[in-house]
Amino acid sequence: MWCIGLNASTSHGLINMHFSCGRFQLDLSTPRIMGIVNVTPDSFSDGGKFNTTDKAVAHAMQLVEQGADILDIGGESTRPGATPVPLDEELKRVIPVIKALAQAGVPLSIDTYKPEVMRAAIDAGVDVVNDVCALQELNALEIVAVSKVGVCLMHMQGRPQTMQADPQYQDVVAEVRDFLDARLKAAEQAGIGRERIVLDPGFGFGKRTAHNLTLLNHLSSLQSLGLPLLIGLSRKSVLGQVVGAAAGSSAVDERIHASIAASVISVMKGANIVRVHDVKPTADALKIVSAVMKN
Repeated sequence: MWCIGLNASTSHGLINMHFSCGRFQLDLSTPRIMGIVNVTPDSFSDGGKFNTTDKAVAHAMQLVEQGADILDIGGESTRPGATPVPLDEELKRVIPVIKALAQAGVPLSIDTYKPEVMRAAIDAGVDVVNDVCALQELNALEIVAVSKVGVCLMHMQGRPQTMQADPQYQDVVAEVRDFLDARLKAAEQAGIGRERIVLDPGFGFGKRTAHNLTLLNHLSSLQSLGLPLLIGLSRKSVLGQVVGAAAGSSAVDERIHASIAASVISVMKGANIVRVHDVKPTADALKIVSAVMKN
């Protein structure tokens, strides 16, 4: 389905506004919300709150009720400086949650860069692979290609353990665009159709505040790749830096209003999916955006 939605035209034609992901065909002509389900003890925003299967499933169903169109399930934090999680532990965290949410009525996404987790999650019923490494790990492309799942290819400079140490760019917009273009071509060559791909510039992943703000202001440059954009700015430190929230763990809760503003700006700049912790207020805000822009 090739159609024009919010900011859907590009210099190279039209963005494919129909995301083919596993069991679902998701219409992106209106902005969609990806609700975050962290089954982790150490995620920067809500680590430890939902780190059992029962708590994670209950939280996920609450997000669906609040308006989440996709559920993104993760068992390993990729916050700056995070410690890698052993494969067996990550599988133990996420696979029971995926199986329990199989009938949730919305696409399920697995937030992982590990090919082994991708394969197990696909077998368990996920519809999207959300990979911060853009399928660069050995066999990742092949595992996704032989399935029917959708994929999110994200840009990251460095690795989570070191990515914020000293990120440098000559032209952050051009470099992120070129990387995503290269990974898009690699995915297509592996047999993953464009209708199954969305792109994520990776806010906060190896980027200073100025880099993040520049990327947000120039999302239209990334639209030139002709694919939907997924944006994840929810509660990230760049927002706290801009609004001047206090340092420390309590600062995350002070970023909610800024996160909603970031989602609104992202959609007005061309984002098709926003990945957020605070689904209900974001859904309400985006309904206003959609009503105004469609009018």
